[in-house]
Amino acid sequence: MILKDKTILIMGIRNKWSIAYGAAKSAYDQGAKLVFTFNGEENREKVEELLSEFKGFKAYTCDASSDEDIEKTLKNIKQDYGKIDGILHSIAHANTEDLRNDFILTSKDGFSHANDVSAYSLVAISRIARNIELLNQDASIVALTYYGSTKVLPGYNVMGVAKAALECSVRYLADNLGPMGIRVNAISAGPIKTLSAKGIKDFSTILNVVEEKAPLRRNVTTEEVGNSVAFLMSDMSRAITGQIIYADSGYNIMGI
Repeated sequence: MILKDKTILIMGIRNKWSIAYGAAKSAYDQGAKLVFTFNGEENREKVEELLSEFKGFKAYTCDASSDEDIEKTLKNIKQDYGKIDGILHSIAHANTEDLRNDFILTSKDGFSHANDVSAYSLVAISRIARNIELLNQDASIVALTYYGSTKVLPGYNVMGVAKAALECSVRYLADNLGPMGIRVNAISAGPIKTLSAKGIKDFSTILNVVEEKAPLRRNVTTEEVGNSVAFLMSDMSRAITGQIIYADSGYNIMGI
């Protein structure tokens, strides 16, 4: 098991269809001890029921738009678990109207909100984790991104901009944290029917195109993306940092 004796923090768990859940399942199957954060204390009962299969887990609320809340949460985790070995950043949000309308109509507040929650939160989490010495030597931070960061996808709009900022942040964070032995990477997953995907207009069309055009002629699953996350969390990927790894059946290589 490639994650035996490692403690992995999954930030942003929502439901069993999410990539974060797939990553948690893969990490658990590979021997990891799991810690979770979720948004909103009112969701605790639902989240704890969702995570009941992971023995010994603990879940903390965390508002990723607040540096103060992030710091409080990470300090509580360190108090309960000591140093940890990895963090999965599975946090993103944009206002519905900013996904449904043309990008040119994005409001200033909507632009700021999407980038704050979806991209800056990775910077804040990484900085605070460093400052409080939460991470072990050779720890790994992994973020989740999507192809809409580099190509125009109808309906992705401001989230594409936020994911582009996230990917650039991965590179700069990898440089900053590399001297400490900490790696930072992102997984660019193929389209999956998650709760977040429901906000993208004509999402089913994207699924059909990938199935038709991708070299493997199929879409990916949360389990497959989760396996990629587990690999990046493991010592098997110690030479990889600052990278955007595509787990999309090869769709990103196609020109048409």
